Amino acid sequence: MTDTSAVSVLAFDWAQKWHNFWHGTVGEWILVKGLQIVLLVLGAVLTARFIGWGSRKVTRRLEQGFQAGDALVRSEASKHRQAVASVISWVAIVMLSVIVAVQITNILDIPVGSLVAPAAVLGAAIGFGAQKVVQDLLAGFFIITERQYGFGDLVELNMLGATEGSVGTVEEVTLRVTKLRTSDGEVYTVPNGNIVRSLNMSKDWARAVVDIPVPVTADINRVNEVLHEVGRASMEDRFLKDLLLDEPSLMGVESIGLDNVNLRMVARTLPGKQYEAGRRLRALVVRALGREGVVTATGAGPVVDTLPATAGAKPDGKPGSDSGR
Repeated sequence: MTDTSAVSVLAFDWAQKWHNFWHGTVGEWILVKGLQIVLLVLGAVLTARFIGWGSRKVTRRLEQGFQAGDALVRSEASKHRQAVASVISWVAIVMLSVIVAVQITNILDIPVGSLVAPAAVLGAAIGFGAQKVVQDLLAGFFIITERQYGFGDLVELNMLGATEGSVGTVEEVTLRVTKLRTSDGEVYTVPNGNIVRSLNMSKDWARAVVDIPVPVTADINRVNEVLHEVGRASMEDRFLKDLLLDEPSLMGVESIGLDNVNLRMVARTLPGKQYEAGRRLRALVVRALGREGVVTATGAGPVVDTLPATAGAKPDGKPGSDSGR
């Protein structure tokens, strides 16, 4: 009987302490303010995940639309939309974090006036330390708004202090960084503030340039006729007809050497397809000249170079303002 009474008293004591705790100052703070903070943080995490899910869904839908369509390359609008979707999701998450931080400050009844002086000192310190981040964000903003390049573009980025540019396909563009995938499968992460020049090799259209060396003893008129025939036949070629925007044109004699005369043929292609089209066009030229018995003095075949498209290029292949090289 004594043991039962002791257990009852002990249980009542713990129940009373538990009751007093939740009705005390700490318990009430946890139930009111603490619970609100937990719900805010949980809601912010879920909202951030939803924003990320929505951004990925938009990106996948754009990718599926491109793969399901007949287009061989992405449109400029599609590239820009994918970049904008990534930026919007990033900005939305940052704004959500700021709003939640302000709400938590209000719940904790922290006076904003008392934070002015510390915030000014902290802001100055962060400002000096985060100049590079601000520079990256501003550069990324102008890259996206000016549509310098977008998802899927083949670009060359020259960076401050680097002797060589980074060449690759754009896999992601945010306000702070640009990610490039090289032909070897490597990924460059380039801060936007470090970019001093960007060369977009897949914007609107591109140009394949084929330099063809022939011996000085060859009949140039006949060689020109053969190359014109190659240009006409390329529009019916099963590999080239979908890549070329118009019939390749022969520019004529580009340079004269001791043993060779260099002729140049140019062809406008779909953006980013200049290398593929150039390789196929070279094969057709080699085959046609081989049938005519035309070879260089050293036995070398035609040489193919590729040039990116320039917005002000003229139909004759010469850029409107500069050399485009």
